[in-house]
Amino acid sequence: MDHANLIAIDVHTHAEVSCWNPFDNYGEEYDRAADKYFRSNRRPSIAETIAYYRERRIGLVMFTVDSESKLGRRRIPNEEIAQAARDNSDMMVAFASIDPHKGKMGAREAERLIKEEGVRGFKFHPTVQGYHPYDKMAWPIYEVINHYKMPTIFHTGHSGIGSGMRCGGGLRLEYSNPMHLDDVAIDFPDMQIVMAHPSFPWQDEALSVATHKPNVWIDLSGWSPKYFPKQLVQYANTLLKDRILFGSDYPLITPDRWMKDFEEAGFKPEVMPGILKGNAVRLLGLDQPKA
Repeated sequence: MDHANLIAIDVHTHAEVSCWNPFDNYGEEYDRAADKYFRSNRRPSIAETIAYYRERRIGLVMFTVDSESKLGRRRIPNEEIAQAARDNSDMMVAFASIDPHKGKMGAREAERLIKEEGVRGFKFHPTVQGYHPYDKMAWPIYEVINHYKMPTIFHTGHSGIGSGMRCGGGLRLEYSNPMHLDDVAIDFPDMQIVMAHPSFPWQDEALSVATHKPNVWIDLSGWSPKYFPKQLVQYANTLLKDRILFGSDYPLITPDRWMKDFEEAGFKPEVMPGILKGNAVRLLGLDQPKA
């Protein structure tokens, strides 16, 4: 990534539509509920998302969410996102997503994606994937990620997926309590852990874990900055200023809206460049010389 020519790096964007596989309409009721909750039904293709970011000179990290065992829905191929990142390496990085229920087979896939596809990190969503992050079931995949010193993004806090559905679509919010990442941070010290989103209703737990464990970061995706809890802004301005990251959750929130509200949310001018880009450069190893 040619980060010197970018104004910001968005570490949290979603691949919504595959151009390799036909659309899988199984479980579409989750889409409809999410549309209602987020008041948005934007689902751009990967190419459309890249064009949007290129026009704005914003770098992006993109991933899908593999929840095949819990939701029974075919994932967008990790390889498709990795190919797009290789084709747009000046401004895009690919993260992979592997359902933790795949265990050792998932670990084999993680190693292949790192070695052959060039993925630079991984994404987990405990609520949608149906597991506690500290569950030893996921350890084989974590061990690969830790070995290669890769970053991971974990969804934390409330989930818009399933909101308003009967029984919440059977999805358990408790899986995404950020305190569950404390054990993971201890056992995998070379894996950089990014807690995604303001972690409502567990914001203080997230701040505690990040303050205590130096391999834990927070991305600010999924909310407009004007709604951030005051303690999150306080810590971003002080103790955690080097481990807070710009993320939008595109296409649910656009970087245009996020960055406009960010200017007025109480962040100190001296910490804003790090949040927008500098911290992501370090997390992704973009400041390291190429081997």
